[in-house]
Amino acid sequence: MTIQDQATQQGILLTDVAAAKVSNLLAQEGRDDLKLRVAVQPGGCSGLKYQLYFDEREVDGDVVSKFGSVQVVTDKMSAPYLSGASIDFVDTIEKQGFTIDNPNASGSCACGDSFH
Repeated sequence: MTIQDQATQQGILLTDVAAAKVSNLLAQEGRDDLKLRVAVQPGGCSGLKYQLYFDEREVDGDVVSKFGSVQVVTDKMSAPYLSGASIDFVDTIEKQGFTIDNPNASGSCACGDSFH
């Protein structure tokens, strides 16, 4: 199954660059039981904000996508907001970090951390 097929079935896409970065971060932590949790929470200047963090839990109803050795977990309330979203990692002079391209966002704030 290709990553694109996984994105179609699971609703979220982790690029190869982002998956490699997550894998490196997990290796630095020395933990193979952690998953990347992606969630949507109320807040930010546009109404909703993204949260990305490592989590060892898996809650009933979670949507789990696997990209190589990396597992991405989304709770059932956040999943509709993240369906079709693509997570990438950029490392340039101007910016370093994970970025989320979300086709469900009708608008976002200037800093790109929140959306509506």
